[in-house]
Amino acid sequence: MGLFDFLKSDKKKHEAAEKAAATASADYAAKYADAVSATKAAAERMAAAAPPKPAPAPPKAAPVPPKAAAAAGHPHHTPTPMSAAHKAVPAVPAVPAVPAAPAGGPPRAAAKRAYTVRAGDSLSSIARRELGNEARWRELYAMNRGVIGSNPELIHPGQVLTLPH
Repeated sequence: MGLFDFLKSDKKKHEAAEKAAATASADYAAKYADAVSATKAAAERMAAAAPPKPAPAPPKAAPVPPKAAAAAGHPHHTPTPMSAAHKAVPAVPAVPAVPAAPAGGPPRAAAKRAYTVRAGDSLSSIARRELGNEARWRELYAMNRGVIGSNPELIHPGQVLTLPH
């Protein structure tokens, strides 16, 4: 085999490799296009099935700092409907207010659940038994860090822990 024959065979190998790469690229492009269209179709189905989103609230006006208000020609505070200056001058004669009936004292806080640690307990076993999920031991520790201390693995029988709702 001469030098020219070798170069010809090398050229044929190179052309075959280019043809294979082009075919593979075309196959990839076809698969990619199929995946893109399937994803778009799924997104459209999900959007059609989803409830409509509420309209976004209009942005609130930024409050004007006092220095900026003074520079704009407003040397004093402008009374608003909720400010004390506005309420000081009633537009309508005041009607004496009728006191409301007592509601039985201040509103009660929701009853907190407590758990007394027993021998052999761990935060994860308490979380599994009392909260239904052993992974909530971190939440239990966060609520009771003052009682437990810095080591969540060290709890003592008789400690009273507050349970999250």
